[in-house]
Amino acid sequence: MIEVKGGPVPLPGRQRASGPPQPAVGARRTSSVAVTGTIRRVLCVLPLLLVTVVAVRHRSVLAEGFAQLATARWPWLLAAAGVTCLTWVAAACTRQGAVLERLPRRRLLATQFAAGAANHLLPTGLGASAVNLRFMTVCGLPPARSSAALALYLLAESVGRVGLLAALLVAFPGALRFGSLLPEGAFGPLLLAVGAVLAVAAGALVAVRRLRRAVGAFLRTALGEARSVHALPSRALALWGGALAFPALQATVLVLVGLAFGLSVPPAHMAVAYLAATVAVALVPTPGGIGSVEAALVVALVAVGGAAAPATAVVLAFRVITVWLPLLPGALTLGVLVRLKVI
Repeated sequence: MIEVKGGPVPLPGRQRASGPPQPAVGARRTSSVAVTGTIRRVLCVLPLLLVTVVAVRHRSVLAEGFAQLATARWPWLLAAAGVTCLTWVAAACTRQGAVLERLPRRRLLATQFAAGAANHLLPTGLGASAVNLRFMTVCGLPPARSSAALALYLLAESVGRVGLLAALLVAFPGALRFGSLLPEGAFGPLLLAVGAVLAVAAGALVAVRRLRRAVGAFLRTALGEARSVHALPSRALALWGGALAFPALQATVLVLVGLAFGLSVPPAHMAVAYLAATVAVALVPTPGGIGSVEAALVVALVAVGGAAAPATAVVLAFRVITVWLPLLPGALTLGVLVRLKVI
């Protein structure tokens, strides 16, 4: 500034901007809000479009499955539908047990119902994982802790399923004939494939320093979260109780459908068949296991002593009750939750 008569005169190049904010800033903010709103509206409709695509692709299986329902005894099928609803409660208990914070119960249960639909529309596990990860983030959990809780849930669910299968195989050692379940000579290549995947993962960890640091940080967070959860008895009970109840309830649904069709297989053997089939297809990257689960279940039911034709009818009806009937309302629930910004 230069003091002159009549007041200071600003020097050239030193003038300070004044007045209202630039219009461009407000325009950019408005544009960003509009884009976000458009994306959210698309996400509300996307589940319904995916349901339509999946239903059209599997229309023959869907029609045959509904036709099989007409030949079954309905009291057993109604019981199977009721037990299917309990599987979402078990999933909600396991999700709550994986975090210390108390999650809103109604929204948690609705999220599990919606996650089931998402899981059948995307490669196995990705749909439900994405929905639950978003739900925990909206509830205020940091992304690192949300990911750790998700990993703890997946670990508990896997351990529960495999542990339940092992317990049934010990209790009923002759229930499953592995010779008919696995093609001859398939066990060796399967072990080689698993070993190759583990070797590639280990090599990547050794070679890539940034990846090693990221994995190390995640493991530290996950272990800390697991210790905190198991220090609280109510959370540990919810975690492991739900992890055992979920596959047990799903196996019970298959048993009830088998009874509805008069399948000549003991209920415990049907439960073994279900657990063995789902463990076998866990790594198959198909949406919700659609196609692979049906084939594996039929083979497993035949392996425990069922005839091929009744076993096929049981599997088709089982998949209609557990997958196809909840798919449309689950997709609608998913759209509503996105609209309400719950996820």
